[in-house]
Amino acid sequence: MKSIIKFATLLAVAVGSVSCLDLDPQDQISDANVWGNANNVQLFANQFYGGLRGFDAGNYRSVVADGPHSDKRSDLVCGTTINVYSMGTNQIPSSDGNYTDLYSRLYRTNLLLENVSADSSTSPMAQPVGEALFFRAYFHFELVQLYGDCILVQKPLDVTSGELTAERNDRLEVIQAAIADLKQAAALLPETPTEDGRVAKDAAWAMLSRIALYEASWQKFHVGKGQNTAASTALFEESWKAAEQVISRNNYSLFYNAQLGDRDSYRYMFILEDVVCNPAGLQKSGNTEYILAYRYNTPLKYIEFNITHGMLNHGDNMITAKLADMYRCQDGLPIDKSPLFKGRLTATSEFDNRDNRMNATMLKIGQKYWNNDGTNQSRVTWDDNDLNNCASYDKPTPSGSGYANYKWCTERAVTDAEESYDFPVIRYAEVLLNYAEAKFEQTESITDAELDMSLNLVRGRTNPTMTKLSNQLVSANGLSMREEIRAERTVELVMEGFRLDDLKRWKTAEVEMPMDLLGVQKTGTWYEGQSMNLPLNSEGRILLYKDRVWEQKHYLLPLPIDQMQLNPNLGQNPGWK
Repeated sequence: MKSIIKFATLLAVAVGSVSCLDLDPQDQISDANVWGNANNVQLFANQFYGGLRGFDAGNYRSVVADGPHSDKRSDLVCGTTINVYSMGTNQIPSSDGNYTDLYSRLYRTNLLLENVSADSSTSPMAQPVGEALFFRAYFHFELVQLYGDCILVQKPLDVTSGELTAERNDRLEVIQAAIADLKQAAALLPETPTEDGRVAKDAAWAMLSRIALYEASWQKFHVGKGQNTAASTALFEESWKAAEQVISRNNYSLFYNAQLGDRDSYRYMFILEDVVCNPAGLQKSGNTEYILAYRYNTPLKYIEFNITHGMLNHGDNMITAKLADMYRCQDGLPIDKSPLFKGRLTATSEFDNRDNRMNATMLKIGQKYWNNDGTNQSRVTWDDNDLNNCASYDKPTPSGSGYANYKWCTERAVTDAEESYDFPVIRYAEVLLNYAEAKFEQTESITDAELDMSLNLVRGRTNPTMTKLSNQLVSANGLSMREEIRAERTVELVMEGFRLDDLKRWKTAEVEMPMDLLGVQKTGTWYEGQSMNLPLNSEGRILLYKDRVWEQKHYLLPLPIDQMQLNPNLGQNPGWK
């Protein structure tokens, strides 16, 4: 333990040295008591998990607040305070904690890999070495998503390392290195997690599927330097084959509980805790879907973000009409093509005959619900008697969009910011959707059997009677298979940190992001008689954000000024001056 403390102290001193590529004199940290002891090496590796995405506000880890992967920077939800990234008005920062933190974490993964080796999965060092490889891939991927080309770092650096003044590596090279790391990690990691929250083989294959799909899409759809058809085809295949590994291994499944039912199985999955938190009495151990999660724990580690009040109803998380319109009807068709769509005249008509995830994600007028405000509005008996302890969403918030969020909101009495449900870094539904998209994009075709083993399972979990997506449904109704696959992904993973990254890799942000962010249709509907203070657009819809812009430069974040000064060879991303 003294050795671990010594390491922690030295690493803390190293942060901020010379540049973001953190340095630590190698002759000071060669203690054999650390690197020669598997338990101490595992303790050292534990710190890598702090770099996973989570709920906490701050840097790239925050998904629900305003980290760079937050949906609040996208076209589906927005905060009450205007978001400069959503508006396209962000500027080059003087420094960037995301950038420096990722390189700091990369340094530590490399430090372990430099000093420890594992030749097989039976080695006592296999678990921490596999974790270091996993997280080295994870952190490199974060850099590529945010900044594009970046310096590939595969060793701990000292003051003489050429990487400190090197040009950035091409993004494809970095991605290929990350894929190689994940394949090596998969060979070393255990079949299933050795304890809750640890990465195992499925996490490595699932992450490989995500990374390969992202870069395959980037290489396919972005014109110019990055376009590489051969690379994209190969990467799509890497993606679906990695997803297939997870599917065939059968360690995970879509979360479903008969007592909770179709809609609420999806809803309660996101708020499982190891206390009484749902009518079925399920705890986190009953979650069959989370392959990797950022773990929270009552009473050791709370979310420490006012998530229920921040998200419930309108809070600081307003859902837009664009998301509401994206949910398909029960016949599998978009609202502009389905005879089942009931329009928007009444308070709840647009919810009728729709995907059940719509009502699992947002409240509708007249709906009873609970929050964490003690016994007056929180659940007590977890049965129908609790209807005496509920609130009712009877009218829209005057300053809101009219679409009231319901996702990430507890029903139990708990102090604000002390909820402890886990954040899903990787869940099985994403793997299934990765498979469907990668299969389709590789050849721009997909069989009904492939849809049934992937996307239709995700859709059917919440909608057992909903018409499946099929080639016949697409051709008979003039649909686009690509758009249907993308829409399914969007509504399933909303508010989990995917939407903006998806728009970027599909190269559709230039179309989607400049659109006004709108709320409910007020003019000519039930909402016209309600007190709603926000302005309307020309069609009578609530207007949330307008005058948004998206330039080509926004596909990548700018490099911070301090790092450009430390290493002028980095070069700035295109369009940023």
